[in-house]
Amino acid sequence: MKILLCHNFYQQRGGEDRIFTEEAALLETHGHDVIRFTMHNDAIQTMGRMRLARKTIWNTASANRICRVMRSRRPDVMHCTNIFPLISPSVYYAARAERVAVVQWLQNFRTICPKAQFTRNGEICEECLGKRIGWPAVLHRCYRDSFAASAVVTAMLAYHWSTKTWTRMIARYIAPTEFSRRKHIVGGLPAERIDVKPNFVYETPKIGLGQGDCAVFVGRLSAEKGIQTLLAAWEKLPSHFRLKIVGDGPLRDSVRARCAGDERITWLGWRELDEVLDIIGDAKCLVVPSTWYEGLPRTIIESYAKGTPVVASRLGAMTEVVRDGKTGILFAPGNADDLARQLQQFVEDRKMLANARRAARDEYETRYTAEAHYRMLLSVYERAIADRRAESHAQGTPGSRDLAQGNR
Repeated sequence: MKILLCHNFYQQRGGEDRIFTEEAALLETHGHDVIRFTMHNDAIQTMGRMRLARKTIWNTASANRICRVMRSRRPDVMHCTNIFPLISPSVYYAARAERVAVVQWLQNFRTICPKAQFTRNGEICEECLGKRIGWPAVLHRCYRDSFAASAVVTAMLAYHWSTKTWTRMIARYIAPTEFSRRKHIVGGLPAERIDVKPNFVYETPKIGLGQGDCAVFVGRLSAEKGIQTLLAAWEKLPSHFRLKIVGDGPLRDSVRARCAGDERITWLGWRELDEVLDIIGDAKCLVVPSTWYEGLPRTIIESYAKGTPVVASRLGAMTEVVRDGKTGILFAPGNADDLARQLQQFVEDRKMLANARRAARDEYETRYTAEAHYRMLLSVYERAIADRRAESHAQGTPGSRDLAQGNR
């Protein structure tokens, strides 16, 4: 199979960037012809606001470029990880004009929430869910705390809802969890086109021993990741409870200050993946105190791969991914008292902790290996191709008319 992978890299490398890289490598190891079409958000620095706004809504240049790639390489399917903001939905129209099936990852909630996170002021917000014009996002400056930027993203979504881009141009969507699938259905995406397929760890690591006598947090140091809840919980734990924090972000100064005043907490900053896996495998548990609807945190899958159980917020997809009392435990989101209480009971129950380590690794081997991911991904591609062929046969050749109509 010939597969065109399409991705807009972020300025700060994140989980979606890694997914794109690893999926490409996985497909190539199975003999597929992989074509990469990428853009990078570093280019934004040289653009004016109006130019960026236009490209976010419709980027003619990226559509033309990807048309040329399709005509020369003739892929069977185009798989988009992220197209925001520079690639833009214009590439969907290009693929339709070239009769190439489109698969779109739903790693965040961008199509149904201008901020993509369903959060505002540190709390869950669903005001824009189901609205074709997300005016609350503009009113509250949800995207980058900017009226103008929020207006651009909202306009992009509204325009493509009005032209039925999200419901007509994409053959299959991939949601990482059933929770994500349900939210997108409420938001208006067609239920029959959304497949559930979790993320994966590309190379299976050795099981960790959990002998580090500490818990670990891995992720962006920001409000929605629950870092403040985590630090508050540590004030309530006994003196022998230790914590390692891996990552960087806007709340680094708060973390640095707490480390200076509490020798039990160590901030390690950003680390390479191999070292992160060693740290997780050595920990008693991974703590995921997020206060927003996580898609499917890679850190949870990485933790399971190392045989390390997870202590997570009882919120969104995490109630689906973390089996309470089996592969870890859940606590009330944003509640430092409950986090401290649940974590202490869990870590001090040696039998429960040992059982959870075995269950975590079993969960990984059952659901999150590269081979399991490959089989599910290939199945999605095959359905997308079949769906697009059936539609093309029923409606006739779409030609370039869709591309011209979208670019108006």
